[in-house]
Amino acid sequence: MSAVRCLCALSCMLLVGLLTGCKSEMRSAYSPAVGSSESSDRETAAESALEPMAGMPARPDEGRGPGVAGDRYERILENEFRAAGANPLSTFSIDVDSASYAKVRQYLMQQGMMPNPDAVRIEELVNYFVYDYEPPTGEHPFAAHVEVAAAPWRPEHRLVRIGIKGKEIEQERPAGNLVFLLDVSGSMDQPNKLPLLKRGMKMLVDQLGENDRAAIVVYAGAAGQVLDSTSGDEKQTILDALERLQAGGSTNGGEGMRLAYRIALDNFIQGGTNRVLLCTDGDFNVGTTNKGDIVRLAEQHAKAGVFLTVLGFGMGNHNDDMLETLSNKANGNYAFIDSDHEARRVLVEQMNATLVTIAKDVKIQVEFNPAQVEAWRLIGYENRLLAAEDFNDDKKDAGEIGAGHTVTALYEVIPAGAESEVAVADVDELKYQRQGELSEAAQTDELLTLKIRYKAPEEDESTLIAFPVEDSEAQFGAAGGDFQFAAAVASFGMLLRDSQFKGDATYDAVEEIATSALGDDPGGYRTEFIEMVRRATELK
Repeated sequence: MSAVRCLCALSCMLLVGLLTGCKSEMRSAYSPAVGSSESSDRETAAESALEPMAGMPARPDEGRGPGVAGDRYERILENEFRAAGANPLSTFSIDVDSASYAKVRQYLMQQGMMPNPDAVRIEELVNYFVYDYEPPTGEHPFAAHVEVAAAPWRPEHRLVRIGIKGKEIEQERPAGNLVFLLDVSGSMDQPNKLPLLKRGMKMLVDQLGENDRAAIVVYAGAAGQVLDSTSGDEKQTILDALERLQAGGSTNGGEGMRLAYRIALDNFIQGGTNRVLLCTDGDFNVGTTNKGDIVRLAEQHAKAGVFLTVLGFGMGNHNDDMLETLSNKANGNYAFIDSDHEARRVLVEQMNATLVTIAKDVKIQVEFNPAQVEAWRLIGYENRLLAAEDFNDDKKDAGEIGAGHTVTALYEVIPAGAESEVAVADVDELKYQRQGELSEAAQTDELLTLKIRYKAPEEDESTLIAFPVEDSEAQFGAAGGDFQFAAAVASFGMLLRDSQFKGDATYDAVEEIATSALGDDPGGYRTEFIEMVRRATELK
């Protein structure tokens, strides 16, 4: 046993030496940026995140004791019904992440077990799929569409679907300044981790052109730059650097992130795509390990114009909590890669949506008309909720939309005067205030008013879109195919979570609705969903 420990220690020392050697032979990644005053300003904006972390002591992640193994998820407390009279406003940040869906698929299809309930973020399940929303035709970078019909799991309730479609890139994709930040620690030495990571990044490299540049930073016990920023038409050079990567050692993700962001700033392309792609199982265990410190690092660099894409790999020690929070705070997106098929979806089929941001800090605020709505509930988005006053505060961070992306949000609504067995969260009657007379607008047939705020990628001031929505009183069977399919996916998520709000939903009903709403299915993703439903039925 002592001999094994010695060999392990020797391997770690050799790896650190190799990485240190890489850093000394390559151009220093910490050299000052050269060029315009904008470059200097960006570096200054990010510097406050770099310096304080250098001497910070390592400490365990919040909520995780030393030596605790297993995947880690943030606890989800489901949104409850809110009385429209006392709580007419619902405000949240949009989310285009898809990691939860792929994670659920891995549980069901590869591991043969029901997923951890906290791994099931219903909004990510719904948003995994592309819906046929009409693209924008006016000045705004996206179009919003609303449809209302009966909720399939509780027909006396209404289901409101808000759909957003981002504009496609019609001209050539903006020049890309990419830094691949790759975890090569010992925990990545599994077939579904580093080997899959390398295959996925090779798919992305094949899509790069002469206007793109890519650098590679790796981290284990130490961090090093193994490939300087290289033109995208020198594909073989980039591919060779990827092929040489091997796993071993502990995980110093904080140092790797600092180095990757420095390189991204050094090679910043004004008006281009400046992005770090973090590929990891999320197990940061040496150096700066505190989630808050790492999130602040990413958040500050997002303000400097360098965004983040997070790609998670593997099971067993996957820190989903850390990675999902990182993507939320860093103007980023988060996907989980469980197969070559998923890598191709994210890095080839949806490359523009993954890399090119068309709108940032996108917030939605819905005002419900208490004359038409007794109570409402936002389905999912539990960790994206905002205070009502945050909607008009341009300093508050929110989600991003990529080129061509679709975003979907669902509300379950109890109509005014409807008989419902659902408990509604309420407050005591106020002593010093009384609800005033309903406004003139409340006397109309408007169910709600939808408001959306967003910023252009390089702007700091938001733009507002707003329009009223009426209820067509359609039954579920009369709703569009995309509406029905999204409702089936939401039902599935509630069943997996054993939600108190699942109503009459069953796996058989989910399968029946999804099958009837299959429609055009490029890539076979909707068909695959039906197979997941059948698998969950068997396991349950």
